[in-house]
Amino acid sequence: MVNIITYGTFDLIHNGHINLLRRAKEYGDHLTVALSSDTFNKIKDKDSYYKYEIRKMILESIRYVDNVIQEDNWEQKIQDIIDHNIDIFIMGDDWEGKFDYLNEYCKVIYLPRTVGISSTQIKSDFSKANDG
Repeated sequence: MVNIITYGTFDLIHNGHINLLRRAKEYGDHLTVALSSDTFNKIKDKDSYYKYEIRKMILESIRYVDNVIQEDNWEQKIQDIIDHNIDIFIMGDDWEGKFDYLNEYCKVIYLPRTVGISSTQIKSDFSKANDG
């Protein structure tokens, strides 16, 4: 069995998220998603529309996702890889090179982002629509 992990906030789920999860799952048998907690998002200066519990419920309903764990800090990745017997760590290519140090523990792959979509863009579009 090949175990995969990816990390993120996964707020306002969109086709880019689904593409990432689908492509990540294609690399193995079991996909774990480490979902940023509300507290960790505050540390990262990120505002989520949905609270952690709702984001977790949404992720758990996506067929590509086998397990959702909580991400509370930047430093937990090595322990997550060990605890969940991870073979492959996958992130979007906007993080290219940032997690290469994890190659000591598992294979690291950066997948291309879906062009033209992001949660930040969605929030910006809604904000502009409501300002007018």
